[in-house]
Amino acid sequence: MYAVSFYEVNEENFSRVREVYPRHRAYLDEFALGGEVVMIGTFADPAKDGSMAIFRSRAAAERFRADDPFVLEGLVGASRILDWDPLEFRAV
Repeated sequence: MYAVSFYEVNEENFSRVREVYPRHRAYLDEFALGGEVVMIGTFADPAKDGSMAIFRSRAAAERFRADDPFVLEGLVGASRILDWDPLEFRAV
């Protein structure tokens, strides 16, 4: 079971994304060393549509969100984590 985390933008603070991004990226890189992040990224218009990440577990998604500078510094307006049980396909 995976977990998908969605972030919505706090429009009041979105102008600070470039300032906070280096701290977010350093945190992400360190967190990813544990192998618990599958994918992460923004949608085509992050200011409007936000971003999402896929984690190997809900616990990992919750740990990431708890200390993410984007969350701690008020850039995330709302977030949610959904458990996800995908079908996985492998090329033959």
